[in-house]
Amino acid sequence: MRIPEDAIVPDGKITKYLLVSRPWDDKSQFLTRAGFTLDNPVELERAIRQMTEIYEASHDGENEYGTFYRIVGELDGPNGVSLPVVQIWLQWKLDGTYHFVTLKPQRSQR
Repeated sequence: MRIPEDAIVPDGKITKYLLVSRPWDDKSQFLTRAGFTLDNPVELERAIRQMTEIYEASHDGENEYGTFYRIVGELDGPNGVSLPVVQIWLQWKLDGTYHFVTLKPQRSQR
């Protein structure tokens, strides 16, 4: 299945979480390798949405809030570097809308 194009990507997930250096669970250094920074947060949202157009989402569990979906693929950066990532999305039970939860580096399959 595909995440719909009207899915919600909260600005705060990008500008207050993914692109901010954190002492724990920091993703900003990883994303910087592909050219994503706080100077260009729109580029990260664009790349996240581009992945939803290219890659299929697979069911990844459920809880009281809704159904989780996972997308595994390449996040294309503005500097031409692609990063292997996993995106997590949630379809809310309340209203059926899709919301971006997070992305993380994809661990290699060895």
